[in-house]
Amino acid sequence: MTTVGERSGAQGTVTTTVPARLDRLPWSRWHWTVVIGLGTVWILDGLEVTVVGNIAGRLPEKGSGLDITGAEVTGLAAALYVAGACAGALFFGRLTDRFGRKKLFLLTLVLYLGATALTGLSFHSWWFFTFRFLTGCGIGGEYAAINSAIDELIPAAYRGRVDLIINGSFWIGAMGGSLLSVAMLDTGLFPANLGWRLIFGLGVVLGLVILLVRRHVPESPRWLIIHGRGDEAEELVDAIEKRTAAETGRPCEPVDRSITIRQRESIGFLTIARTVFRDYPRRSALGLALFIGQAFLYNAITFGFGAILTGFFSVPSGRTGYYFAVIAFGNFLGPLLLGRLFDTVGRRPMITGTYVLSGLLLFATAWLFGRGVLTAGTLTACWCAVLFFASAGASSAYLTVSEVFPMETRALAIAFFYAVGTAAGGITGPLLFSGLTSSGVVGDTVLAFRIGAALMTAAGVMAGFLALPAERRSLEDIAKPLTAADD
Repeated sequence: MTTVGERSGAQGTVTTTVPARLDRLPWSRWHWTVVIGLGTVWILDGLEVTVVGNIAGRLPEKGSGLDITGAEVTGLAAALYVAGACAGALFFGRLTDRFGRKKLFLLTLVLYLGATALTGLSFHSWWFFTFRFLTGCGIGGEYAAINSAIDELIPAAYRGRVDLIINGSFWIGAMGGSLLSVAMLDTGLFPANLGWRLIFGLGVVLGLVILLVRRHVPESPRWLIIHGRGDEAEELVDAIEKRTAAETGRPCEPVDRSITIRQRESIGFLTIARTVFRDYPRRSALGLALFIGQAFLYNAITFGFGAILTGFFSVPSGRTGYYFAVIAFGNFLGPLLLGRLFDTVGRRPMITGTYVLSGLLLFATAWLFGRGVLTAGTLTACWCAVLFFASAGASSAYLTVSEVFPMETRALAIAFFYAVGTAAGGITGPLLFSGLTSSGVVGDTVLAFRIGAALMTAAGVMAGFLALPAERRSLEDIAKPLTAADD
């Protein structure tokens, strides 16, 4: 129930139980609609990143229908995708906080769909580059809009595991992209100038299905309350409670917790930035450490995995996709099997444990690799063990920055830390690791592994001191909204 105090136009002061009512809901089919409608975007991202890496060898070939070099695909096109993701996250993140979650998670998906479709129709390199950048913008914007919406709609008791599994689903897309590329690039099945285009087309089909489901996902009631639309929020939560009760066969329990909000239509960028970095410096330092640590660990392994397999173990280049599919499966298993523990054992021990353990396992892998005792199969097994824990840790980085800052800053905070991590992984990482992993010198690859392991371990140690016990707690308890009235 919301009690309205003094009010001016669309603004006023309200005391509301909406956040508590959302957090105490039992899990229902309605929540699955939210997860499927919003969370499956990570599958698209995994598909996008993997597909472009796998078609890098096809596009430069005569008859591909595109005048482009392999270096331009893996270099310039990849950099533009990363730049687009960073720019899109920051631009759309700000709009998400200002205009609402639903408008932006529909807009960014439409941008992704259009840019992906037009990438598949590329007739010149500049066209390909332009729409790779715009595809990245759409994906980056999705991260900000989706993470904020999911955290505000999912009950507190399930928020950790849901966030981890959704972020980990990136690797389902990576697996699908690897295996799909093997079939689509087979010239016995599809002409050289058609197969790679069909891969992008299938991404569009998947995106359209997601869009149809996403249309039924509502705006965040928390966002509505803060932005002077309390009546809409009340009606929406009433409808969610009725549907949940009907689906579970249990009436919703009453709540006795409320929060008083001074509603505002918008909050300035400087206020948001000052809040994140001046009022929450320890949380900001933790977010940066988690994102940068996981970015460097992943680049230490995944950026040069093909060169390592072909250069040191003579694996044919056409078969490296199978190895990557195995690694991707290990990545997804981590969040799937460990996600529940982030809600039960707790955030701090699990974030610390997954980061430190994955770093130590990569140190061990570097030692074994340096001694020359690994094969392509056993090295892949070592990578799977490392990434089983690293994937859960990396997913918890998104969870952390989406729940430890005030609601009014949430989307932009996610966007900022995502952009920093993506830039570190997509720009600094390749510059640092490309020469090391492709030099053919064992010591160079060992050094690459050790750098990634050291940064991941350091981030885990920092989490041991700075991570918050956010499990099963309301978002408003973890970080008081800027618009909350003083007690």
